[in-house]
Amino acid sequence: MRLAWLTDVHLDRVDGLAVDQLSRRIAATAPDAVLVTGDISVAPRLGADLERLLGAFRAPVYLVAGNHDYWGADVTTVRRFLTQLPRVEPRLRWLGSHEPILLDAERALVGVDGWADARLGEGERSALRLADYHHIADLRGDFGAALARARELADADAAQLRALLERALRLRPHVFVATHLPPFAEAARHQGRVAKPAVLPWVTSKAVGDVLLEAADRHAGRRLTVLAGHMHHPAHVWMRPNLEVRTGPAEYGAPRIGEVLVLEGA
Repeated sequence: MRLAWLTDVHLDRVDGLAVDQLSRRIAATAPDAVLVTGDISVAPRLGADLERLLGAFRAPVYLVAGNHDYWGADVTTVRRFLTQLPRVEPRLRWLGSHEPILLDAERALVGVDGWADARLGEGERSALRLADYHHIADLRGDFGAALARARELADADAAQLRALLERALRLRPHVFVATHLPPFAEAARHQGRVAKPAVLPWVTSKAVGDVLLEAADRHAGRRLTVLAGHMHHPAHVWMRPNLEVRTGPAEYGAPRIGEVLVLEGA
């Protein structure tokens, strides 16, 4: 099976011709499925950009949303739209509302968006602030209340992932986990180095990482492969002998395929 993985394509920052070119490049890889790990566009353009991206290939597209995909709206509105995607285009599946996808006889796919929960690095003591706190309705206003809401969202996604993993690991020995933010500091790299302590709170989801470690330890005979984005910089780390995390490359204004994963039989 051939799985084309893209992340942080930010289609709102390019014109339609660039989206068409990306779609044709995806088609040229002859994928059986396409996976996008967030930051596809911004909320007001998300539907139109997804529709155009689908133009040149027929494979199903599995996705999680990134923080930018919520810009210009509120979480409830965006998630209502994402949940309804299959009614508009049956090839589109938001993993946040989907049971495990059985990719082949050996592998399943699950996913959650993930939210920066300010629990790694300097935590909430960091003087940095995400632009999300201006562009996402749920995170505007008093910082303390906004951070509490972000942590509520992070914890809810982590709880959902825990349930999804339990189901998927009973069905297949190898489970791929799609999420937007790196779940561990070791996978949050910039220019080859782990992000600075002041940055880590806003580029990682510790809640998701804790669930992954728990699942890997409880199912030592099973394998987990995490595919994340957000950093625009590649990373590949092993957090347990059966838990690997990959963070995909990206560049503003130059959307591309991060990697074509060829999933061969065991």
